[in-house]
Amino acid sequence: QVQLVESGGGLVQPGGSLRLSCAASGTIFSINTMGWYRQAPGKQRELVARITRGSSTNYADSVKGRFTISADNAKNTWYLQMNSLEPEDTAVYYCYVVRLGSDFWGQGTQVTVSS
Repeated sequence: QVQLVESGGGLVQPGGSLRLSCAASGTIFSINTMGWYRQAPGKQRELVARITRGSSTNYADSVKGRFTISADNAKNTWYLQMNSLEPEDTAVYYCYVVRLGSDFWGQGTQVTVSS
């Protein structure tokens, strides 16, 4: 099993920045993909960004140029730097990993963008 602990959510004004962190523990060898999804009220969960062990990244079109995903493999922690935040970014953000074909999820952290 893999345990994921997220941190860094909160309330921020439009145009502001936040950095989310996700730390993995447990059976963490063979994790090959790490990333973030989000779910806004009344909407489906959507992929925000993901990164592989080989540092290949993918982003949702809505966050390209504003969000950056990075990983510290030595610490089994990865980050989502979110800049130029918009009210539409308001959602619960979930980190996840893929290990040997199975998904593991964090508990979610609330990000609210509002003036």
